[in-house]
Amino acid sequence: MAITLNHTIVPAHDKEASARFFAHIFGLTYEGPMGHFAPVRVNDALTLDFDNRDRFESHHYAFHVSDTEFDAMFDRIKAAGIAYGSGPRSSEDGQINTRRGGRGVYFRDPNGHMLELLTRT
Repeated sequence: MAITLNHTIVPAHDKEASARFFAHIFGLTYEGPMGHFAPVRVNDALTLDFDNRDRFESHHYAFHVSDTEFDAMFDRIKAAGIAYGSGPRSSEDGQINTRRGGRGVYFRDPNGHMLELLTRT
């Protein structure tokens, strides 16, 4: 059996607002809280379980997406007026990168977590 990541907890100042933001940008569905968490199903194997925290360090979450998914997500990022950039240290330069013949972009969620979209691994 292959090892797969089933879920991870994402700390947030407002778990439901964070889940809605993530679901919107990624074109996913947020169905409301489930127990203590505000989960968003990313795919058949993975959920991100947003949870309220007062203080936390920001994290980096990278997602391998298709070219079509990238286009749709990038359009939503721009439409929302979210600052984006070509790298983790240049996350607000208004550029995307073209590493390995693909495309990549970095942006922050409302909690300061760095989100990365890449079309090639």
